Amino acid sequence: MRFAGLAALACVFSSVRLSDCAPLTCYSRALSLSKEVMVLLDKIHTYHRTKTCADVLPTIFLDVHNSCVTTKLRDFLYVVLNHPDQYCRERPRMVLLKRKIQNLHTIITTVCYRDLVFFTDDCEAIDTGHIRPHYAEDRLQLLQEEG
Repeated sequence: MRFAGLAALACVFSSVRLSDCAPLTCYSRALSLSKEVMVLLDKIHTYHRTKTCADVLPTIFLDVHNSCVTTKLRDFLYVVLNHPDQYCRERPRMVLLKRKIQNLHTIITTVCYRDLVFFTDDCEAIDTGHIRPHYAEDRLQLLQEEG
């Protein structure tokens, strides 16, 4: 009798735990993978064994809401795949970076092709990390300054 009560209680808690978890969507996977790539790139740029490898890599600031992300990812992947130093191509972090970028590119261009919504086409923002203010934001700021 006591065992049945404990089993029922365990089932309730496990169902509550499972209900908090939502399945990954294309958007959430693309967003989390882009963050993983950025963290990995930071590690590659600071780790003593891969710091010299990072010198060849172009600067990239991933934003899955930017329509330029697909071409920038493709170009970045080309540089990673064709790194001039064999030592760098074989480093575990560089191999992981290649895999993550390939996966992100595939998710954005194939798996989630129609599911992602691009809010901007500011290619410079992916290169520099500086986002141009949108017209609506400029207009709102002007209205606030005038009022």
